[in-house]
Amino acid sequence: MPTCCNPLSARVSGAKGRPAIVFLHGLLGSSKDWQGVVDILEQDFTCLTIDLPGHGNSKNVRVEDMGEANGFEETGRLVIQAIQSHLNQPFWLVGYSLGARIGMYLCAFLRQELTGNASMLGLIIESGHTGLPESERGARFENDERWAVRFEHEPMFDVLQDWYQQAVFSSLNHEQKQSLVTIRSDNLGIEVASMLRATSLAKQPLLIEPLKTSGLPLYYFCGENDPKFGALAMHSGFDFLTIPNAGHNIHAEQATLFSQHVKRLINTLTN
Repeated sequence: MPTCCNPLSARVSGAKGRPAIVFLHGLLGSSKDWQGVVDILEQDFTCLTIDLPGHGNSKNVRVEDMGEANGFEETGRLVIQAIQSHLNQPFWLVGYSLGARIGMYLCAFLRQELTGNASMLGLIIESGHTGLPESERGARFENDERWAVRFEHEPMFDVLQDWYQQAVFSSLNHEQKQSLVTIRSDNLGIEVASMLRATSLAKQPLLIEPLKTSGLPLYYFCGENDPKFGALAMHSGFDFLTIPNAGHNIHAEQATLFSQHVKRLINTLTN
């Protein structure tokens, strides 16, 4: 169980009585990252944004690093608790990067724990990794551990300068990277390290087959300037959309286009 029993911070906005969308942010982010999308979609949907453990207003909620997949189990259950505390209606889940991986795990393994009217209608994955083969997990864990140690012991600003030099962020220009460094520097390094360890991709199970057998509609969004995740989307066999003029973080780079596709997909399958 998490060391802190406080529920995750969450905010509901938008049109009451309309279809609901739950948003999960990525590592180092917060629920505020979705504001540009929420501003567009809340006219037609109930929007629930959640701060994941160790992030935003959930900084004091920690998920312990205790064995394979444990972090996904505990985080998924905290997300379910937040959803059921704020929604009394069916919902779609939209997750970005780490949030997408948590969303996929929840959909594949924890969906039966949702009770009452807060049932899951579908999943939209934005730049989410579906899992590594066993042969690649050791190297990934070592890489994540190196970053975790840096987050724990070095100034956040300095670590982020290097973090955003990773290939996955290559579509961002210098100004965009510096803006993210500034915004993300208020994170607590020890909490980011804890979440990074607990939800390392090295500990995530392969999710493609469990998701395909879940019976829920799911769609994968990838940016045209993000070849790694474009290849992952194609390999997954899921229905996927490639968003033009966007890299890894589509909803930040193309908020309007991202929102239009989310609205179209949900309306197509809800009406």
